[in-house]
Order: sequence, then C-alpha cells, then structure tokens
Amino acid sequence: MLAAGAKEVVVVIPKGDEETATSALAGLPRLTLATGGPSRTQSTLAGLARLSARPDDIVMIHDAARPFLTTGHIQRLLSALEDADGAAPALAVSDTLKRRDKTTGAISTVPREQLWQVQTPQAFRFRRLTEAYGAWPSEEPATDDAGVVERHGGKVVLTPGDPRLLKLTYPEDFEMAEILAGQARQTRVGLGFDAHRFGVGDEVWLCGVKIVHDHGLIGHSDADVGLHALTDALLGAIGEGDIGDHFPPTDPQWKNAPSALFLRHAMSLIAARGGRVANVDLTLICEAPKIKPHRQAMRAKVAEILGTRVENVSIKATTTEGMGYTGRGEGLAAQAVAAIELPV
Repeated sequence: MLAAGAKEVVVVIPKGDEETATSALAGLPRLTLATGGPSRTQSTLAGLARLSARPDDIVMIHDAARPFLTTGHIQRLLSALEDADGAAPALAVSDTLKRRDKTTGAISTVPREQLWQVQTPQAFRFRRLTEAYGAWPSEEPATDDAGVVERHGGKVVLTPGDPRLLKLTYPEDFEMAEILAGQARQTRVGLGFDAHRFGVGDEVWLCGVKIVHDHGLIGHSDADVGLHALTDALLGAIGEGDIGDHFPPTDPQWKNAPSALFLRHAMSLIAARGGRVANVDLTLICEAPKIKPHRQAMRAKVAEILGTRVENVSIKATTTEGMGYTGRGEGLAAQAVAAIELPV
C-alpha cells in the first residue's frame, strides 16, 4: 500500500515471513510490515490499520503479484481522483465470454461490450476507503477494494489499464513476465547413460517406481538406472560433472540411498542458477521387466521430483532384440536427454 503524500509503504505479509520480507525489502524507506489474515479483505484491513495517513491522503492498494507497475499508471490514478472517490486501471474485455450453467452444463454467450478487466493499484481517499470497509459485511469476501467503495455509494472511475500489469497466477504467467522483463534464456542440453547388473532380489526400482521382478539390481544405491541417467543428463547440461562426483560410490552414506535424492540434488543446482527443466526424454533398455504398465506412474514421479508438468517428461522402453548384455537378461540400461533453460 502507498500513502502518496507521506511516501509511506505498508507491505502485508503472511505470518512467519517477517525475516524473509525484511531481507527482500531492505533499503525501502519508511517501510512497515503488517501481518495478513486468511482472506484478502482481512489482509487489506490489517494494512490500512498500520498506515498513519490523514483522512484526505491518497492511499493506493496494489497486488504484489502485478510486478510491472510504472509511474505512468500511478499518475493516471492520481489525476482521476480529482473528481472521484476511487480509481482503478481497467482493460476492456476483448475475448468472447461464455457462461456454463453449474446444473445443466449448458453454455451461453455473455455480452462483453460493457465489461472491464480491473487491475491494481487502486487509489482512494483514505477516509472514504476506511468508511466503506467499516460498512462492509465481515462475513463477505471483497474481490477488490473498488467494489467496497462502490457499494458504499462512492464514485469509482476507470483509468486506462495495461496488459503489462498482468497478474502472476499460473506458471505460464511467469514465463510471460520473464519476457516482459527482458530476461533472455539459453537452452542447455545434457546426455546421461547408466547400466546395472541383475542380481539376487525380487524387485527393481525404475524411475522412482518399485516393480516386482524375479531379480534385483546390483548397485551402491538403489540402482535406479533411469534416475541415474537422468541425473547425469541434468548435471551435464550445467557442466557439473556426473553423479559419481557428487555421490561417490565409495562413500558409505549413499549405501542403498534412494536415487530420487540424487535427482533432487541436480535440480537444486539448476534452481540455484535460476534455471528450470524444459523437457526430459528417457529410454529404458531391457528385455524385462515390462515397462509399459508402469510408464505413467514413472512419468508422474519424475515430474514431481523435477517440479515440472507430466507432459514435459517422456519415458520410453526398448529392447536390443536379444543382443548384448541387456538382450541376454544380464542387466538393464537407460539413456536420458535433458533440456534446461538458464538465464543468460
């Protein structure tokens, strides 16, 4: 929130995030932190209570999820308040709108000519806003502050909105935000390969999924060749060596360790550089066990470890037509390719 005359900033944060907020906002003058509530309305009231604004001061309430605020947006709101109780930026709805009936499922078209997509920040006179919230039913959530002032009889005007004031809600919104911020990315590709012998046992771990089998796999860890190959692919994409460099097989602490631990470590190195997985493609090479019945569970598990969507994970299986050590059933192998995106 911004009290324009006093240059006072109140940031409403979740309970327990005080240390993080203080570090992130270091250097911001006249900063006050307020603890939010379980609803947007309660968080707004908590922030208003911390302001030292006078009745006629202008207060702006802004969603932190809209990062591309400019002085131009603010100036238009300030000008609009000369003959209004509140002002909010808005975009005319350009897409066709449909309404689905919850009971019948029937679809109908909604006229869009008088509809607007309202953004933030929204600006008000402090007294007008606090009086409106004082009359607002406590049990009813308010979707935006302009609606509170409107119901209280206040005059709210719309200023030109901006598509760049997008609200970061879904993963694709963050991708668009990076484009708007001019943050260029490069695609890096890594290749991984691993193989393990069969030995005594009655199960194998492949891509994080336990599969009943008439043999086990021999290895220092759980011998999950799929996750080992994928870990090496990710490490290769960022030039960080291979799995043995980070988890030496001579180190007893990794004895029987779950291979998901290795993959998460590789992902933490990528995340530390501001990177993310674009997609991975993994091929399991074996005569047995059969992979297809477990493939979807494997994709889901790998996607969960990588923090990406399932559609970004491909897992395939093939045989060597009876040739070589995999063909003779002596062991199995895996090959992985990983593409990641890193900030330039």
